[in-house]
Amino acid sequence: MPIAKAVQLVKGGSSKWIRDTFALDFAWQEGYGAFSIAVSGLQDTRKYLAGQAQHHARVTFQEEFRAFLQRHGIAFDERYVWG
Repeated sequence: MPIAKAVQLVKGGSSKWIRDTFALDFAWQEGYGAFSIAVSGLQDTRKYLAGQAQHHARVTFQEEFRAFLQRHGIAFDERYVWG
């Protein structure tokens, strides 16, 4: 399934559930970001996730995400990244 379709289904289904369950006027922001890893990177990813609390005590999520985007040449506008 394409990432765009998965995001469409998650956003649509969760929006309906929130509106129906809590009677809120809820809406997702327009954009989204999605990243994938190869199976060969699974072990390193698990190790990274297990150490996130210690890692983010030194580097904030925003600092890390900004560096990730820059390292991979992904253009972004700060006004829309942090919503």
